[in-house]
Amino acid sequence: MTQPAVAIPLADSECEIQSQVSLAEMTTFRVGGPAEWFVAPKTLEQLQASYAWAHEQKLPVTFLGAGSNLLISDQGLPGLVISTRYLRQQTLDLSTYRVTVHAGKPLPRLAWQVAKQGWSGLEWAVGIPGTVGGAVVMNAGAHGGCTADCLIEAHILQLDGSIQIIDQAEMAFQYRSSVLQKHPQPVILAVFQLQAGASIKQVQATTQAHLDHRLSTQPYDWPSCGSVFRNPLPRTAGWLIEQSGLKGYTLGGAQVAQKHANFILNCGNATANDIFNLIYYIQQKVEENWSLLLHPEVKMLGEFPQIL
Repeated sequence: MTQPAVAIPLADSECEIQSQVSLAEMTTFRVGGPAEWFVAPKTLEQLQASYAWAHEQKLPVTFLGAGSNLLISDQGLPGLVISTRYLRQQTLDLSTYRVTVHAGKPLPRLAWQVAKQGWSGLEWAVGIPGTVGGAVVMNAGAHGGCTADCLIEAHILQLDGSIQIIDQAEMAFQYRSSVLQKHPQPVILAVFQLQAGASIKQVQATTQAHLDHRLSTQPYDWPSCGSVFRNPLPRTAGWLIEQSGLKGYTLGGAQVAQKHANFILNCGNATANDIFNLIYYIQQKVEENWSLLLHPEVKMLGEFPQIL
C-alpha cells in the first residue's frame, strides 16, 4: 500500500515529504526504482528540517544532486532521498573573485556564469553534467583541471543539523576522490577562489573550446552517467575497453558507446541491473586482457541482484 504524503510544517513555508517517488527521471541514466520517501527542499531551513525528520524516524538518508555519475538499483532506495536541485543560490564577490554557491547549482551553468565575468578557474567544468555538491565530493575534473584546484572550503551538514566548515586541506583530495567519499557527509555549500582571466573574451573562448571538445568526443544521443570507470593512469579506461573489443557490446538495453568506450548508454529500455552487469562484464574482460581491474567512477546505490 502506498504511504500517504507527509508535510513538514516550517515557520515560513511548508515542505512536503512524499512517498514512493520514482527516481529514474532524476538520474542521467534514466533508470532506478522509487524512493521510499522523497523531498526537494528549497531553503537551508527546509533541508535541515527534512534531515531532522529522517533522523527522528530513524531512516537512512541519501542526497541526490543532478543524478549524474550515479546508478540507482531497480528496487529503489530505502529511507529519505533529499534532492538538492533547488538549492542553487550563489554570490560572486567582484573584488576578490570569490564564488560562494549552494550544492544544487549545476556545474556547467556556474562555469559559464563566471566565464562571462572573465574569471578563470572553472573553464574545465563546462561539460560536466553534475552539481557543485557532487563535484566537491568526487573532486570532479576535466581538461587538466579539477575541483581541488580552486575550492577554498566546503560547508557540511552534520547529523544534529549544524554546519561544519572543512577547508581545502582537510578535504584530502586525490584523483576523483575526497575524504567525503570515505566518510560520507552532505555538502550544502562551497566556496571557490577564481582569478582574473587575461580577458573576458579569452576565458569564454577557452570555456567554449572545452565544451566543443566534450561534445565532439563523447556520446550524448542516449542517456548515460558520463565516464563509468576511473582512468588507471597512465592509460585511460576508454582505450583499455576499446582494445578489449567491447565498443558497441550490448547487454539487455545497455550498450558500450561506439563514440567513447568509457560510456555506457541506456538505449531506451535498459534496467539498472543491465547496466550493473555490463559494468561487471567490462571489468572481467579488461582484467583478462590487461591484468588491470577498472574501478567504477559511477556510484552505485541500493541492492543489485546477483551478477549474471
